[in-house]
Amino acid sequence: MSTADRDTEVTQSPNNGVPQEVVLDDKAAIEVDKESLSVTPDGEEPTDTEKKALRHVAENLPISAWLVAAVELSERFTYYGMSGLFQNYVQRPLDGSQGRGALGMGHQGATGLTTFFQFWCYVTPIIGAIVADQYLGKYKTIMAFCVIYLIGLLILVCTSIPTALAHGAGLGGFIVAILIIGLGTGGIKSNVAPLIADQYKRKRMALSTTKKGERVIIDPSLTIQRIYMIFYGCINIGSLSLLATPYMERDVGFWSAFLLCLCMFACGTMVLILGRNFYVVRPPQGSIITDAFKALWIMVRNRNMDAPKPGWQAQHRGVQAHVPWDDHFIDELKRALVACRVFCFYPIYWVVYGQFSSNFVTQAGQMDGHGIPNDLMQNFDPISIIVFIPILETLVYPLLRRMKIPLRPITRIALGFVVASLAMMYAAIVQHLIYSAGPCYEHPGCSASEVDGTAQGNNVHIAIQTPAYVLIGISEIFASVSGLEYAYTKAPPSMKSFVQSMYLLTNAFGSALAEALTPAAYDPAILWMFVGLSGASFLVGIVFWLLFHHLNAQEDDMNALDAEDWMPEAPRDEKQ
Repeated sequence: MSTADRDTEVTQSPNNGVPQEVVLDDKAAIEVDKESLSVTPDGEEPTDTEKKALRHVAENLPISAWLVAAVELSERFTYYGMSGLFQNYVQRPLDGSQGRGALGMGHQGATGLTTFFQFWCYVTPIIGAIVADQYLGKYKTIMAFCVIYLIGLLILVCTSIPTALAHGAGLGGFIVAILIIGLGTGGIKSNVAPLIADQYKRKRMALSTTKKGERVIIDPSLTIQRIYMIFYGCINIGSLSLLATPYMERDVGFWSAFLLCLCMFACGTMVLILGRNFYVVRPPQGSIITDAFKALWIMVRNRNMDAPKPGWQAQHRGVQAHVPWDDHFIDELKRALVACRVFCFYPIYWVVYGQFSSNFVTQAGQMDGHGIPNDLMQNFDPISIIVFIPILETLVYPLLRRMKIPLRPITRIALGFVVASLAMMYAAIVQHLIYSAGPCYEHPGCSASEVDGTAQGNNVHIAIQTPAYVLIGISEIFASVSGLEYAYTKAPPSMKSFVQSMYLLTNAFGSALAEALTPAAYDPAILWMFVGLSGASFLVGIVFWLLFHHLNAQEDDMNALDAEDWMPEAPRDEKQ
């Protein structure tokens, strides 16, 4: 038998402990592998051989995780049901009929204000993260910002009542409301995503035997992936509020839709309060974020990422460093910086994503609606997510794992960018069809389209827009869900909310870029804006893959850092 046909194993000599090479033929190697797959008892960490040979599976979610998901569902119900109406609320004038408009600031004014609201909502998570990680903890912080959110909603409802609009309270009330609501939603958003993953306590792989007798590996990374898939599914079930609020806007008035959102959020806050004894809560870590910035400054000053380590300081400075961290904290911080590098590419994606709640709404209004409110079309985004998440989670991903083709986060994120580019290309095609149809062609809403004094869209059926929303939804499953997962798994345990806020901050930068594109949001220039965003998203996806695909191979090693310092569940009297 040739050397190429043999495996080798290193053993310890019983006499002198010197490693010796033992040659095994193929049959013997197979027997050794079989034996190694059966000796490790259930519940123990698998060997390297078992990790490669056995199927990896995810665990079910604990009840506390479902409670957190329910809170997020109610918050997203409120956010999307409310903000999905903002384009019409700001753009169209108040004409005395229900649901026709409110502030009358036109297309560009509406796009500018709604884009600012999105920007503000994704800057404020930094405030919530600092409060949570350094002072109050996630649960108490969420509760505090829920109160702020409720105040903002109350202002929005009161100033959108027809009497208040008629007396000029609409614009001032709207601006105050979106500032307060943005602060509230930001403080919640940076904490609820890491809080749901905190409910799952396993940090190391473990062996298990299924009811059918199959030996499998419980993989925490797959469970975290499942948690965020379900979490994102709940977000989009909540966003189906847009099935109801556009009709309430049209048939009753904006105030009724905003009131529904206020009531739903109050219910979610009650769930948060009543379930307080079920949650697993990590206490705040004092000056942890301040320490992180101090360590980053030492890295920059010394041009070395290991410079803040006490061991490095002792070796290179000849003195024992008096710092409030150890070497492991710096390793965690370096891992978090890897995640932040990955996040740098997200603003382009968020520019594309933001189109579905702004310019896509206006585009729908330029087509023949056949009785469908233009802002109702947004629902095809969450509907597509709700449909495709179970397909991916129960069919596609398990099939790929059985075929030994793991779809790692970096791959999924890059794929999300590419699918988003397809959505924008399709939107550009739809815009071209609108401009090619009468009666107004490149100037939709002209006087030639008016029926009973109300401008109608061009002769293109509104349903043609549906695939653009579906593609945006699919791209979210790959890019947005994977971003949440990456932010949690790569963050140090004591900085989960802060790193999550860094991920959310990329959405704010995306909104800032979208704000810069507002001058191009007019007919017919907007078609070329869609084309440009399509090309940019595709190119960024390719560059992202080329720069970061090597991180897929390091995924398990980076995730393993958390297993070394996971804190056990807080005792009953420490829970919030």
